[in-house]
Amino acid sequence: MNNLPQVKVGIVAVSRDCFPESLSVDRRKALIKAYTEKFGTEGVYECPVCIVESEIHMVQALEDIKKAGCNALCVYLGNFGPEISETLLAKHFDGPAMFIAAAEETQGNLVGGRGDAYCGMLNASYNLKLRNIKAYIPEYPVGTAEECADMIHEFLPIARAIIGLSDLKIISFGPRPLNFLACNAPIKQLYNLGVEIEENSELDLFESFKKHEGDERIPAKIKEMEEELGEGNLKPEVLPKLAQYELTLLDWVEAHKGYRKYVAIAGKCWPAFQTQFGFVPCYVNSRLTGMGIPVSCEVDIYGCLSEFIGTCVSQDAVTLLDINNTVPADMYQESIKEQFNYTHNDTFMGFHCGNTNTKKLSFCNMKYQMIMARTLPEEVTQGTLEGDIIPGDITFYRLQSTADCKLRAYIAQGEVLPVATKSFGSIGVFAIPEMQRFYRHVLIEKNYPHHGAVAFGHFGKALYEVFKYIGVPVEDLNYNQPKSLPYPTENPFA
Repeated sequence: MNNLPQVKVGIVAVSRDCFPESLSVDRRKALIKAYTEKFGTEGVYECPVCIVESEIHMVQALEDIKKAGCNALCVYLGNFGPEISETLLAKHFDGPAMFIAAAEETQGNLVGGRGDAYCGMLNASYNLKLRNIKAYIPEYPVGTAEECADMIHEFLPIARAIIGLSDLKIISFGPRPLNFLACNAPIKQLYNLGVEIEENSELDLFESFKKHEGDERIPAKIKEMEEELGEGNLKPEVLPKLAQYELTLLDWVEAHKGYRKYVAIAGKCWPAFQTQFGFVPCYVNSRLTGMGIPVSCEVDIYGCLSEFIGTCVSQDAVTLLDINNTVPADMYQESIKEQFNYTHNDTFMGFHCGNTNTKKLSFCNMKYQMIMARTLPEEVTQGTLEGDIIPGDITFYRLQSTADCKLRAYIAQGEVLPVATKSFGSIGVFAIPEMQRFYRHVLIEKNYPHHGAVAFGHFGKALYEVFKYIGVPVEDLNYNQPKSLPYPTENPFA
């Protein structure tokens, strides 16, 4: 994927001047050794110029990790640590920062070799709050060299998402379709997150598409599509237009991303798109998403923002689906009840017309869009990608600005079941524990739209930390709570 940041974490050890500096030196060396043995050398940098004990050391360390190309920071308390200098490291570093601390090694060295970083982490967190500095602190941030190495590795996807957001531009085309107020997108929170947005008319896109007619790159692009679709290429006659459209979008991205490094697209796909362009853009959207350029349907700006975050965290293609329809009772009885530990109301179908990448489908057919073809000539609805979504772990999530410009998010882990959907579109049978309660007391109660982003794997832990870091209030960061933990709005007598 060529639309994602590469993370390089500068590991800077700090020391309180009344503690032995050698503690921080030796513990930093042990940490680096443990990390490289577990995960290799890629993505981390050991700052060798000094152990930070003073503000002067802090400046020297910052200059060193900047010169080394670090875009994320790990402040490592080898002992109690200098609470002012260590927090100034995070204050003046341009990128996400984490704080971790060293555990004591052995009962045989608790006099000259005791570091008290367990205590120092408390003061570090206090000083971070005093200075209004954002930092990631793991659930339990004190550990052995091996445990701290794991913490740094878990920080990488979090840092990748935060770095990506700081250099992201969302490109949208057209207003939302009529009767699609659910995908409202107050843009103030985008700017608060550091995200740029370029809003265009679909007429601008149509003009650019026309200019790409006869583009010499179209035959090669058609060949790519033919190879990807294989026997699922049921509408080969529309491939020239789809190839022309894909080149239009890719060229638009290059011409319009400006000073930003990363791009996501909120695309228009109806109501006039089909009759004017002569196809539907679903398959092209799926291909760009597979390249690491998420494309949301129906000008869902916060949908494509959510997709981009999931792409950064998972380093894999994601998708955007409607939380769409219930699973019929006979399908549940026949294919789910005895085979899986889910109630009927834990299950639902996630669907969209045809935007899910081929790598995330058990099988696929590129054909016409059935819903649109009910009111339009079939030939102008070609270009959707249909197939059942691959079974396996998923994370359903969304970041949204409310109508009054407050950030809100949800995360729910579950799975796609290996159950034939017997339906159409890009679709799967999903199961999320306690979905019935989550549906009522989060999705409905908190006024979320029907679109949700889907990452293929369980990434709730990283996504939760990303959302906290970027400023989603904890009370508005929701998840599918177990039965033992009622929602605030849940009727205790129901």
